Amino acid sequence: MIFIVAKWPIKPEFADEWPDLVRDFTEATRAEPGNRFFDWARSLDDPHTYVLTEAFDDDAAEAHVTSPHFQVATTELPKYLQRTPDIINVSLDQDGWSELGEMSVD
Repeated sequence: MIFIVAKWPIKPEFADEWPDLVRDFTEATRAEPGNRFFDWARSLDDPHTYVLTEAFDDDAAEAHVTSPHFQVATTELPKYLQRTPDIINVSLDQDGWSELGEMSVD
């Protein structure tokens, strides 16, 4: 599985509407074969930053970055950003989420 976390620093005037601005991109990505999850969260420390957590089957990532909706996103979304997003991209020998054993709920 390819696991990606990216921090998106949004211009303050667009931060509240960011979920709407990326709705089509998000829905199209979630519908891709091999997409495991594609989830946005707003930072608790900086309300102008969104954190995107995403994962793909190993062979699905190339289809994602070459998809029409990805190409539109790379053209349209930068105008809403303060700067280039930060990213962590790793391949994992795992198929999905594991339980956080230290916080086990009985």
